Amino acid sequence: MASEFNIFGSNALRTVLLDCLPAFERAHGVTAKVDFGSTNHTLETMRAGAVADLVIATASAIDDLAKEGKIAAGSRTDLATAGIGACVRAGAPRPDISTIEALKRTLLEAKSVSYSKAGQSGIHMAKVIAQLGIADIVNAKAKIHASGLVGEVVLRGEVELGFQQTSEILAVKGVDLIGLLPNAVQLNSLFAAGLGATTQHRDAARALIQQLRGAQASECMIKNGLTPVPQ
Repeated sequence: MASEFNIFGSNALRTVLLDCLPAFERAHGVTAKVDFGSTNHTLETMRAGAVADLVIATASAIDDLAKEGKIAAGSRTDLATAGIGACVRAGAPRPDISTIEALKRTLLEAKSVSYSKAGQSGIHMAKVIAQLGIADIVNAKAKIHASGLVGEVVLRGEVELGFQQTSEILAVKGVDLIGLLPNAVQLNSLFAAGLGATTQHRDAARALIQQLRGAQASECMIKNGLTPVPQ
């Protein structure tokens, strides 16, 4: 039987990682088990005692886990950056979020909105909505998604408008990415990989990181709303 290779994977790189795994499993004789979630989910789970062979999360989280002895020191490898965008169900009218004024108007006019509770994008969106001075109005009609892909909530018709990192939006078929947040309120998050401090699959983990830095993965990243970190 193939040995198990455990990964904590950021939802932001879900599509890219899933694209890489079949070849990785064949090459290294392992079966990959991935726990996809927000960076905060990964932090909470690992701090509660869970271990993994490879962790993909925000670069700052990888640094924090390395300081805590849960990620191998010096193993952080930056992979890609992602900004925050908005989505609607495929074919629905596409409201304007291209300027601060347009974003505020769209948030006020939307019948319902959603963003993630624990993810970097959701935490940031809560701050943006507060900065715009419309938190009471927007949050009264918001469905705060505990974890996972906000696009799935939009796809099911539970909300009209969803906000999340662009790669997470593009991972959901049946929703349309309508645009990115204006630069003045945008958050471009840097995602990185790190080796689990106790991994017994160090060489395989390093190989997967290199695969995620390769040309095929970079092409997949670009198609899915990510900007690869230059080699």
